[in-house]
Amino acid sequence: MILSSSTNTGLQRNLGAMDLTLLGVGAIVGTGIFVLTGTGALLAGPGLSLSFVLAAIACGFAALCYAEFASTVPVSGSIYTYSYATMGEIVAWIVGWDLMLEYGLATSAVAVGWSGYMQSLLSGFSIALPTALSAAPGAVPGVTTWFNLPAFCILLVITALLSIGIRESVRANNIMVFIKLAVVLLFIAVGVGHVKPVNWQPYLPFGYNGVFNAAAIVFFAFIGFDAVTSAAEEVKNPARALPIGIIASLGICAVLYVAVAAVMTGIVPFEKFAGVVDHPVSLALQYAGENWVASFVDLGAIIGMTTVILVMTYAQTRILFAMSRDGLLPKRLSSIHPRFATPFFTTWLVGIVCAFIAALIPLNILAELINIGTLMAFSLIAVAVLVLHKTRPDLPRAFRCPGVPLVPLATIGFCLILMCHLQAKTWIAFSCWLAIGFVVYFGYARRHSLLNSEIGEKR
Repeated sequence: MILSSSTNTGLQRNLGAMDLTLLGVGAIVGTGIFVLTGTGALLAGPGLSLSFVLAAIACGFAALCYAEFASTVPVSGSIYTYSYATMGEIVAWIVGWDLMLEYGLATSAVAVGWSGYMQSLLSGFSIALPTALSAAPGAVPGVTTWFNLPAFCILLVITALLSIGIRESVRANNIMVFIKLAVVLLFIAVGVGHVKPVNWQPYLPFGYNGVFNAAAIVFFAFIGFDAVTSAAEEVKNPARALPIGIIASLGICAVLYVAVAAVMTGIVPFEKFAGVVDHPVSLALQYAGENWVASFVDLGAIIGMTTVILVMTYAQTRILFAMSRDGLLPKRLSSIHPRFATPFFTTWLVGIVCAFIAALIPLNILAELINIGTLMAFSLIAVAVLVLHKTRPDLPRAFRCPGVPLVPLATIGFCLILMCHLQAKTWIAFSCWLAIGFVVYFGYARRHSLLNSEIGEKR
């Protein structure tokens, strides 16, 4: 089954290649640069730049696979739709269930990080929230907290914006992307003058194992480029624009990440990041005595995370929209608002659920499952490319993944290597999530899917 791009779903085609590139950059540049660089530095030392290179290579191979599918099967649903078109319903369900975990937790996790930076910025103006409303229960050891109010509120604001329309959302995203890119470039320009090469020695204090451990963690920093494919049915020329948006956004962010990691570890000895990994870029500037630039970086972090929340929430709604349209989830989730031409009900459902998750669950718990879900999804898209090249070699492709089967196999290999460097408890939790997914599939989705209904009618 190969889906047609000509199907009229009620979604409006407003987006171009530049919009998609900025959408991808908006999803990627955020928590990765402003938070995870500190965590990665403690694992890899100055070799963090190499960790980002490894993660970027893994994502780059996956991006080439994504680009082929996005130009061949230009409909909403990202890898879920591609898997449905090549490997059947059960695999597609696993992928969709996996993506619900990835996007849902990523959205909530970034909202928690946004809350931390916002409260830090407000504290500079002597404004403080009540302690009970500053974080999720158990998030701060020794402190009684009940609800992360800022995280809850930002998700509701983003949800309201997305429910009005994608064109309005993209305009807001584009403005915020330009601002945060300017802030990142400002950090690089100012910070490079404070780099001391002695801080890069030894370059690999924990060996290559530390580099791979850090790569498995900072891989989260690249999550987002795949969200570009979720906009397929709202793109003017998807065959051309989608590959450009995917590859361009990933390339831009990879260069920025490596540069920021190199400058940051060149300014501050990596041991200094212990205990302050939630604002490592600001720490580097403060360490260099550039406090005024550090304030701009704090503002840039808030703006950056806002765009990540926007794109991740958007992608989550389109995954549910596609699965509902196929009958695997209730039909209400694929209904379109008559005025705004958006999946209004689904957008608010996703936004409210993610808002409560962000408000009530600590960041460390949210982050545990995100990477393994994404790595699994990237592995499956590579498998789907191999299957499609085998079963439909004659299928017209606006963009063809180069080096098949080597590039898809390399994607699978890189993803499996990084997955092996994740903790055992992450594997256990992920297995439990998949088990729940199988229960839902056989209990509801399989009986209501349009594909099985069509097969039953033919019989």
